Amino acid sequence: MAKPDQLLAIKPPTELRFRGPFTDVVTSELTLSNPSDKILCFKIKTTAPRRYCVRPNSGIMIPNQNVTVSVMLQPFDFDPNEKNKHKFMVQSIVIPKADIDLEAVWKASDVAAIMDTKLKCVFEWPANQAPAPASQEKVESASAESKPIQSTVPQVGEEKLETRDLDTVVKECKQLRREVGSLRAENTQLRTEGVRQRRVEGGQPMKTVSPTVTETKPMLPSTMIILAIFILGFLIGKYVF
Repeated sequence: MAKPDQLLAIKPPTELRFRGPFTDVVTSELTLSNPSDKILCFKIKTTAPRRYCVRPNSGIMIPNQNVTVSVMLQPFDFDPNEKNKHKFMVQSIVIPKADIDLEAVWKASDVAAIMDTKLKCVFEWPANQAPAPASQEKVESASAESKPIQSTVPQVGEEKLETRDLDTVVKECKQLRREVGSLRAENTQLRTEGVRQRRVEGGQPMKTVSPTVTETKPMLPSTMIILAIFILGFLIGKYVF
């Protein structure tokens, strides 16, 4: 048995157009009109209920009444290469009176008495804001991943050069330590001789002074010691770090 013709006048009649960008909710309006002399109730269905919000999605229409339905597409990542298969269907049925329970009517209605009209969804993107195809983005991502990773491992020649530099620093450090030790010993000896000479000139008995480094204070100028330490630290920091 053939389905009855749709009594509702639907505008647009065959498709709903949604214009991007789709970073926010995009609304398309659907106008329903009842040009007949009968009371109709309508219901709107979709193949993607999680992607759309329809207000109102059902209702009752008396003769010559118009209803504007807002179909709101939720934000999503638009891919121009993806084929859109979303569809809507407007169903209607004749009812005896306006004051009636719609849920009960639809449950008790004969499928053969239901009139329906199908509409497909069309996604449009502004020409001046056309998004880059997803395939191109994937190719760019793949090419970026295929680029060789530059190795940070030092070459063998560089390792040998750093080893030689480190050996040079160690030798210079040892040489500086020996020079500092010699200066301290010389300073201690000079001080011992000075003390002995002063005691001889003053007629005091001589006492042996142990030439230990811990009991004497070096007469080497402090600036020279600081300079030597600074040079030592500079060389170590330059070649080691």
